[in-house]
Amino acid sequence: MNKFVEKYGQILLPLVTPYDENENVKYDTYAELIEYLIEKDMCDSLIVTGTTGEASLLTFDERVKLFETAVKASAGRKPVIAGTGCASTKETIALTKEAEKLGIETCLIVCPFYNKPTQEGIYNHFKRIAESTSCNIMLYNIPIFVGVNIEAETVGRLAEIPNIIGVKDEAGINPTQVTDFFLATEKVDPDFAIYNGDDVMLLPTIVQGAMGLVSGGAHIFGHEIRQIFKEFAEGNNEKARELFVPIYRFCKTTGQNGRILPNSIMRPAIELCTGIKIGPARGPLAPATDDEMKVTKSVLEEIGKI
Repeated sequence: MNKFVEKYGQILLPLVTPYDENENVKYDTYAELIEYLIEKDMCDSLIVTGTTGEASLLTFDERVKLFETAVKASAGRKPVIAGTGCASTKETIALTKEAEKLGIETCLIVCPFYNKPTQEGIYNHFKRIAESTSCNIMLYNIPIFVGVNIEAETVGRLAEIPNIIGVKDEAGINPTQVTDFFLATEKVDPDFAIYNGDDVMLLPTIVQGAMGLVSGGAHIFGHEIRQIFKEFAEGNNEKARELFVPIYRFCKTTGQNGRILPNSIMRPAIELCTGIKIGPARGPLAPATDDEMKVTKSVLEEIGKI
């Protein structure tokens, strides 16, 4: 088994960040959510301040405190991965060092956003971070938000750096890139971990050999995702597809009205399924409308989640 998968598992869950009515982070509710997810065994590892956690809308200090809260709340029962990516290399290094101080061993680091660096700029960014820390680094490729793609050749070069150990790819943008990443890294580092980061691409990327899924939907569908991996591994493809369709239907509802980031609809859906009050997304994300939630609720009811 791949070394990363052996330690962190197949389901990496990027936690939503709870807010009160004034958009202040509710750290106690964050701990409550972590307890719920661990008790229900909805995932194999927890990711703090990823895209689902609205990392770009949080301050540096809020992110550090969320790292602290997750480490304390998980209490070693599930591995914690820190999302430490920032727009600048300097701030990313600083945040990664804070995660390292807390004993977090792996950081998920998004490609720099807003700046649209060249491939050489991306390579230098991750190389500098890797050289500044003893943490392992999982690259995070999500061109729909950051504006640039980490090309397979660049991932192959980065895989030569010992503590750059994997990549999460938002596969909906380029469905075959998982295969490109395999081809670029298999001779450089046979243990390089390649994960899909898009729930609706779960089945297509399993076929390509993706080792796991970074899944916001695991807040609700953790058990089903785990079973899909099991059924596929056992050759029960029809059963895997049957389990996947409800997840696909739900995820499609979170993109209503042109929403690219699913958080505004995902968050109230998680509330409905868990009973934990996490509040609406932080501005500038517009809250889910009543009409949108009617659609999402009807799907959750049809598939037996509420």
